Amino acid sequence: MNEDDIVPLLDGVRRLVNEKLIPAEARIDREHRIPDDLLGLMREMGLFAYAIPAEHGGLGLSKWAEVRLIFEFCRAAPAYRSYVGTTNGVGGKSIVLDGTDAQKRRYLPSIAAGDLIVSFCLTEPGSGSDAKSLSTTARRDGAGYVLNGSKRFISNAPIAGLFTVMARTNPEDKSAAGVSAFLVEAGTPGLRVDPPLEKMGQLGAPTADVTFDDCRVPGEALLGGTEGLGFITAMKVLDDARIHMGAVCVGLSSRLLEEMTAHAMERRQFGKPIAEFQLIQGMIADSEAEYLAARAMVEQTARQMDAGENVTKAAAACKYFASETVWRIADRAVQVHGGYGYMRETAVERLFRDARLLRIFEGTSQIMQLVIAREAMKEYKATR
Repeated sequence: MNEDDIVPLLDGVRRLVNEKLIPAEARIDREHRIPDDLLGLMREMGLFAYAIPAEHGGLGLSKWAEVRLIFEFCRAAPAYRSYVGTTNGVGGKSIVLDGTDAQKRRYLPSIAAGDLIVSFCLTEPGSGSDAKSLSTTARRDGAGYVLNGSKRFISNAPIAGLFTVMARTNPEDKSAAGVSAFLVEAGTPGLRVDPPLEKMGQLGAPTADVTFDDCRVPGEALLGGTEGLGFITAMKVLDDARIHMGAVCVGLSSRLLEEMTAHAMERRQFGKPIAEFQLIQGMIADSEAEYLAARAMVEQTARQMDAGENVTKAAAACKYFASETVWRIADRAVQVHGGYGYMRETAVERLFRDARLLRIFEGTSQIMQLVIAREAMKEYKATR
């Protein structure tokens, strides 16, 4: 897809963001939910379909086109993205990459239409960054499986119709090879979703713990129809998701820069706009430079993924650099706003809270550093 092909879609998303999504942010922060009419507009725009192949009713965007769309979409509060990005990303992407033909036919059209929200269940009370240590089990029982265990901090869980669940099918094998993935539909007996958790930010995006208590699923629920591939699927999905999260951070950085610069131009002190003070200009300049660097990194890595290159190191770098960048920009935006930036009435206060999570989920900054260093050392050894 070239630049001309995607321009009409980007223009439409920008209008939706400016005219509908941004004006509703304060209400969503208060009510902790996205109104149905806005979700309807997001469905009409095709935002639930961007990563789903065209043969299953999606837009089938390349990764490069996807990040361009996310740059625009994520100028609005990140809560909107949780519905769309988690469903298209770590939740639905598992099916796109490794699902059987029957699983793709069953779920992908509903995902593309925005009728099916998906959650990705990997993190556990005792297993976060150390994903290989997960303890949720899936015991073979006749033609199906019985799942037992708990998952923690699961995005979209209270509104999900489908859960992509990582569970250990071989309890004797404590390595990644003992983990399989399952597609568990909401309402399955033994699946319990706890009440939504109270969070610092992204308040319109519900998060909850999920428990499986003798939860019986049919054999057809095994993702890809093969045991032992769950962790491999998770890692493939996470490479994709980390580029996506980099794009989310770029979009939010762009919005924060808009808010910061507008306030600096309008706010007057000592008889002139504070934008004329060099120390304010320094914060704006640092933010602009880091934003441009993060955007370039994400676009380049997306093109590399589209070309079939190994992007594990670059994807981790995108997520690490862009999430740290948006946090610095959010902090500067509050600083430029002064006391106003600390008040709930301002957008930068809400977005500051929203930005904090971006350095944690889809891999903390510290885990990203380890991945980048590990991959760099592997490359070095391969050339010697």
